[in-house]
Amino acid sequence: MTRWIRPVAAVVAAAALLSVTACGDRSAQSQSQTAQPQVAQGKDGFRDADRRTAEFGTTAKPGEFPRTIKHAKGETRLEKRPERVVVLDTGELDNVIALGVRPVGVAYTEGSPKMPSYVGDRGGQPVTVGNNNNLNLEAIQNLRPDLILGSVLRLDQQYDKLAAIAPTIFTLRPGFTWKQNFRVNAAALDRAADADRLIADYERRAREVGERVEQKAGRRPTISMLRFMPNKVRLYAAKSFVGTILADAGLPRPESQRVEDLAVEISTENLTKADADWILVGSYGDPAKTGMDAALAGPLWSQLGAVKAGHAQPVADETWFLGLGLLAANAVLDDLEHRLTQG
Repeated sequence: MTRWIRPVAAVVAAAALLSVTACGDRSAQSQSQTAQPQVAQGKDGFRDADRRTAEFGTTAKPGEFPRTIKHAKGETRLEKRPERVVVLDTGELDNVIALGVRPVGVAYTEGSPKMPSYVGDRGGQPVTVGNNNNLNLEAIQNLRPDLILGSVLRLDQQYDKLAAIAPTIFTLRPGFTWKQNFRVNAAALDRAADADRLIADYERRAREVGERVEQKAGRRPTISMLRFMPNKVRLYAAKSFVGTILADAGLPRPESQRVEDLAVEISTENLTKADADWILVGSYGDPAKTGMDAALAGPLWSQLGAVKAGHAQPVADETWFLGLGLLAANAVLDDLEHRLTQG
């Protein structure tokens, strides 16, 4: 159980940690990258991560502090409503901004190392504290945060070091658990009612988008989510961020993507598995380096039905695959409606 109590010993311990991790602890980073959290894809705890995350939160009433937050690493006591928040992934970044909080620090992803365009000015100008593969603990300490938000999947090995700096609350993983994560973050920020309202608004909007697409097309078209990454090509499935959005909108997937998993990996030699009424394509980083440019210029791509119909289009990876929060989900809905009702 984690309690935010900061005696002299804890301060000394934090200082000692920072003395060897000023620009990111290479040893801990290596451990984090080789560790296999049970919430990773294919592990025993993956498929029910949303159910388990729904059990986290607080019993405190609105405005009540101190409050204790149950989360993936135990329990953390917050003495007051947080004002200086550091976020360690795009989902947490999205969440706090949606709830009206501008973070003081952020760890971006390597695939999108800046404020997402869908966030814009709402995010303010937080200090970059490394990325979620290589945190700068000294930079986090210097920001004097009163709350740090992250996840076990990304930074399990760094949790104790972070908790020595400020109250730290971890969810299990980003992705298909985004609604449950939003509520955990909201509980820490004393904005639970706002989170419930925003999720209800999003779900209503998702249903409306599905209905308008059906009215336009006469049916609900199948949507394939294709993403190119370094050394892999994925078709995103039900247990993914975009998978939940398509499900909420009632938009079906091709048979190959109707699986209770994050994604189905394919090769560029079997791109035909990506075919659907619509193919929406993202790239994690430079399309030339992920192989996207070469694959889309190859002979197989031009044979796909969606390509021939003009229904194979690129999407913003920072929103569709890296957004992982409510603001991104609403941006995806806007993009979906525009493409599928105007095309």
